[in-house]
Amino acid sequence: MRMVFGLVLLVGIGLAGFAVYMAQGYISQYQTALAQERAAREKQVKLTDVYVAARPLKYGEQLTLEDAKLIKWPEEFLPEGAFTTEDALLPGENAEFRTVLRAMEANEPLLAVKLTEPGQDAGITSRLSRGMRAFAINVDVSSGVSGFLRPGDRVDVYWTGSTGQARETRKVTKLIEANVRLIAVDQTADEDRYSPVIARTVTVEASPQQVAALAQAQSTGKLSLSLVGAQDDTTAESVEINQRQLLGIPEEEQVVEKKAEKQVCTIRTRKGSDVIEIPIPCTN
Repeated sequence: MRMVFGLVLLVGIGLAGFAVYMAQGYISQYQTALAQERAAREKQVKLTDVYVAARPLKYGEQLTLEDAKLIKWPEEFLPEGAFTTEDALLPGENAEFRTVLRAMEANEPLLAVKLTEPGQDAGITSRLSRGMRAFAINVDVSSGVSGFLRPGDRVDVYWTGSTGQARETRKVTKLIEANVRLIAVDQTADEDRYSPVIARTVTVEASPQQVAALAQAQSTGKLSLSLVGAQDDTTAESVEINQRQLLGIPEEEQVVEKKAEKQVCTIRTRKGSDVIEIPIPCTN
């Protein structure tokens, strides 16, 4: 009897140990799966709603809600100026459209920089910054960089004319405005146009003071444009050159002729107690 009881006890202890072992295995597997799930959750990217183009859009087209759709976008990489709500895209009851300023492909995020304000057309007024004005400059194939100017480019403006008065008049070329932004070429403000066009006028963005300077310069001489590189963030310093400097001719020194002083010859005579000087012709 005792042997049976001991055998049963040993079997019970073995089964209990096996149960503990199996339970530890299950707990370990659960903890591993839980850790993996937490790690996968941490790797998940947080998404947010953003409006994108529902179809390809060209410059000048009117964008309505039918041309936009809402998709999920990684919140961490959301572009600046993106629209995440309908009220942000077309705010107000009367805001039925925006106008496209830059061509966009389907599923490309709609950005504020690529669209006008609600209800605005794609004219140059939508391109002007606060406090700036539009001014047209007459150009030709030589002064307009051979037709390679397009809206959005930046240029330096040079003036060529005559300075001085009478015999001192001389031709000079001078940098009058640096890093001026073009907002239109001829009658278009489309920044996506890349084909060269020989323009007759370009429209620049300038402050009222710059407009006055450009108007005065255009009425008294000839304006030429010099294209600034897209990656160039420098500003040209003051530049002025005349024909003598261009050809290396030294400036003429102005010689002032002194008039010969008139020589006066006199003789002295005494009359009583007074001495009198009498002028006479000089003999030397």
